[in-house]
Amino acid sequence: MALLSAFGGATWHCCGRLLTRPFSQAVGRGERPGGEELSRLLLDDLAPTPRSAGGLELLFGLSPCLLALRAARRRVARLLLQAGMSGLQGERAELLRAAEARGIPVLRPRRRKLDVLCRYQVHQGVCMEVSPLRPRPWAEAGEARPGDDPQRLWLVLEGLQDPRNLGAVLRSAHFLGVDKVITSRRNSCPLSPVVSKASAGAMEVMDVFSTDDLAGFLQAKARQGWLVAGTVGCPGPEISLSSEIPITSCLEFLWDRPTLLVLGNEGSGLSREVQASCQLLLSILPGRQLPPGLESLNVSVAAGILLHSICSQRKGFPVEGKREQPLQDPQDPSASSEVPRMAQHPGLSSG
Repeated sequence: MALLSAFGGATWHCCGRLLTRPFSQAVGRGERPGGEELSRLLLDDLAPTPRSAGGLELLFGLSPCLLALRAARRRVARLLLQAGMSGLQGERAELLRAAEARGIPVLRPRRRKLDVLCRYQVHQGVCMEVSPLRPRPWAEAGEARPGDDPQRLWLVLEGLQDPRNLGAVLRSAHFLGVDKVITSRRNSCPLSPVVSKASAGAMEVMDVFSTDDLAGFLQAKARQGWLVAGTVGCPGPEISLSSEIPITSCLEFLWDRPTLLVLGNEGSGLSREVQASCQLLLSILPGRQLPPGLESLNVSVAAGILLHSICSQRKGFPVEGKREQPLQDPQDPSASSEVPRMAQHPGLSSG
């Protein structure tokens, strides 16, 4: 019983090494960590997921655990429900019924035990010991012909390394109706429990694929008639003049054929090879002049804005009214001079 032994603090390993991360004195007294522990949050985000001797990992959070049971993509060894909760109701009761129906053992540890197992993540009193979830090879994504549906949208992610960024991107993609997600196998964070929790469980139900050759994948889809649209930060005059690929605002983009939207790494953006495989670059225009260092958005925020701008063109998408052009003061000569001009492209709307 690997998990029962873990309650004694002996058998959870990380990359083959015993997990012996030092904690503050508050942890030794059974209190939730603070102070110096908060300074380690960045390292916690990127730390490998603790695994048991059987290669299982600990999924935490009510929505991730419930959606994982519904999707039935993982092997579930045990369900952990926090002891002391009087009368399980709502989704917790549904979770318990689903586990009992599948013959999954249910344990009732105390809150402090769950805190230690989850490394003080927000688990909401619910955890499951499960098999890892990995992206499938992109060849299994199927060959969708452009003529089948002109408004198909796949999200392509190159080198996203922050698990909370990836989780937030997956949550937005699932909410807004993205069909599939393709990730680069190299330099990308895995589909870990932290990603699942940040996605509110969307990772458990999304179709996520991966490839070793992202540029080759994009070029192959372009030959099939797909539009490959990369992303770039707010383009200044030097970027617009030097780029050989048309750059346009996401508000000007017309979604009239199957499209791959490509997002890059949190720090470096798209690699040169991947950017060269794009036919168009989309950008989000700022609402003011920005000082150096603030010319771009967090990748998960940018993903939400870009996806909504594209998906709102889908028939039946609940958008109130039509998109209107902002009003400008005719006596203010700076109203139009501060907005970067964009190159024209067949994917631009006539409006």
